Amino acid sequence: MNHLTPNELLAVLKAARSRSARDWCMILLAYRHGMRASEVCDLKLADVDTKAGSISIRRLKGSLHTVQPLYRHKGQPLLDEVTALRAWMRERQPDGSDYLFLSQKGGRLHRSQFFRIFRACAEEAGLPPRKRHPHALKHSLASHLVAGNMNLALVKQCLGHKAIGSTMKYVGTSDAQASEAAQAALMRLY
Repeated sequence: MNHLTPNELLAVLKAARSRSARDWCMILLAYRHGMRASEVCDLKLADVDTKAGSISIRRLKGSLHTVQPLYRHKGQPLLDEVTALRAWMRERQPDGSDYLFLSQKGGRLHRSQFFRIFRACAEEAGLPPRKRHPHALKHSLASHLVAGNMNLALVKQCLGHKAIGSTMKYVGTSDAQASEAAQAALMRLY
């Protein structure tokens, strides 16, 4: 699976925000918390605590249930989860559903609808077809965290994985990156 570059991610988020607060919010949360399409669609209103600034994620495929903070981002407004959530909650029409993201007809948004929304945003952002799948968001988060030299055990926790082997599937590094990291580690030692 291909991951998005930081600029590609921002382009997708910009396209999503121009479509609706819902699309922006769900794509941002999917990226920021490494969620699968079904996990995003399964979010309920009670899973988001804006006062405490947290989100509770029921992971699928034997992964961990995680509670993670919601972050503001002053440097890049497209990455501000709190603002995105507030914008969506102002627009969200109460329909008796306890799901966070609703379809246009009301009720729970299906993962196939999320897929179509992401694909449309990715296409509008000019991404190549191979990057127009929402699972690219999970791969992107893993790649971006690793590129930022985050400890793999912490990346594992961010993605909600029980085993580090699951995390390794999402991490792609080049020989040059490995060599540079090894050189930097040895320089710190000697």
